[in-house]
Amino acid sequence: MLAFQYIDDDASLAALVAQYRETKLLVIDTEFVRTRTYYARLGLIQAYDGKTLALIDPVAVSNLSLFWSLLTDDNIIKLLHSCSEDLEVFANNGGCQPNRLFDSQIAAGLCGMGYGLGYAKLVDQTLDIKLDKGESRTDWLKRPLTEAQLSYAANDVYYLYELYPQLVAKLESQGRLDWVYEDGERMTLGRLDAPAPEVAYLKVKNAFQLLPRQLAVLKALASWRLNRALVKDLALGFVVKDHALIALAKKMPKTSNELYKMSEVTEQEKRIHGKDILNIIENVNFDDLPKALDVLALKTGYKAAFKSIKQCIAEQAEAQDVPIEQLGSKKLIHEYLEWVWDGKKGKLPLVLSGWRKTVVSDALNALAL
Repeated sequence: MLAFQYIDDDASLAALVAQYRETKLLVIDTEFVRTRTYYARLGLIQAYDGKTLALIDPVAVSNLSLFWSLLTDDNIIKLLHSCSEDLEVFANNGGCQPNRLFDSQIAAGLCGMGYGLGYAKLVDQTLDIKLDKGESRTDWLKRPLTEAQLSYAANDVYYLYELYPQLVAKLESQGRLDWVYEDGERMTLGRLDAPAPEVAYLKVKNAFQLLPRQLAVLKALASWRLNRALVKDLALGFVVKDHALIALAKKMPKTSNELYKMSEVTEQEKRIHGKDILNIIENVNFDDLPKALDVLALKTGYKAAFKSIKQCIAEQAEAQDVPIEQLGSKKLIHEYLEWVWDGKKGKLPLVLSGWRKTVVSDALNALAL
């Protein structure tokens, strides 16, 4: 079992942070629980500077602000693996995002080791060590944590520190180290923005099916649902599910009887939120209707254009030994095609920015779309 410090009081955390201030590289991971809640609940923070491996207990420590300040320290590289959910934890618990972010999953893809490698697979490939992932479903809020759970958590940062030099060496030999930091910075953008109730309806599945009057109802309901979720700290689906919102927007029930006849809305949703739902629908403003949603995939010529762009990007990805998913995912292809069909107005799509521009812009510009 790896040696570690268990940090469960403010004084110990202060001493640890003072030590970490002197390092050039800090490995970080988090363990959290997300079942019914809107935000993940932080259960443990792991950190390692090559000297001291610490498991920080956020349940016991009253003030984590000193640790959060490390994330924005310009002198420290923050090393994480597949860190999208960690970034969400940092935003919601620390109100911050890391700078000088090095995501080892991104790095592995960019240096030809494979796309989307899990941590255990990356450790196996680089260090020839097989990790036990048996504690991955732990309730990290339960105390005390077992030795097996603590060992699992410690492994997540220890071996990442050990394999980091191999990743850097590969990236430097290919001139791609800056690419990792560029993508790391991009991943943090917008993470500190507050949820926006006024546009929540745009994220409801199948919203594109609705007409403007129905969209007005959906907009009001989705805004209410998000606010309710935030107040109660509930995942959106545990307030009212997407398909129920769509059905309500289409049918617009005016009475309890009409609402209770709707099979798309669960009995629990009717019982808890029925009055609110009917009140919201009754008070929808139909004088300022949302525009019907313009769905790119339904436009004439979409399939042929998408295929052409994907093939172009795939050829460049193969030539440069970069995973196509990192160079130009489906989302990025959509963004590019939308920009082209909109007359190339506004912000440049990501595939024409930064390191991706150097790889694929000439080939994309030569396409006739």
